[in-house]
Amino acid sequence: MFNIEEELKKLPKSPGVYLMKDANDNIIYVGKAVNLKNRVSSYFRKTNKTDRILKMVSLIDHFEYIVVSNEAEALILECNLIKENRPKYNVLLKDDKSYPYIKIDVKSDFPNVIITRRVVNDGSKYFGPYANPRCCKRNG
Repeated sequence: MFNIEEELKKLPKSPGVYLMKDANDNIIYVGKAVNLKNRVSSYFRKTNKTDRILKMVSLIDHFEYIVVSNEAEALILECNLIKENRPKYNVLLKDDKSYPYIKIDVKSDFPNVIITRRVVNDGSKYFGPYANPRCCKRNG
């Protein structure tokens, strides 16, 4: 059985992404943290929270986390996990910000290299995502 208090003690003080799950193992929230221990523990402290957060916390049965090297990696991973899982309690950004990829059209006789924010199953090779769009450009 998952003991939240015991698991909170085991959390590292590293950057990462956490996944809050309900009793049916559904992901209900994905978040990022510079310090996983501090951020995840904050949900279970008795502080002022919105009704939405209180409801979400009441549904948390267990959580998982993924440690990453830095905050930029956490941001990209969080974005990808939210897009993939569409958790109920994540507020989707209105502009649906996405990160750039480098796309190489390998089917063409003269492969074209472009920057795109959409990955489609078209046989092209995609590299990314990149947190900093300038990294994709020449002389970036």
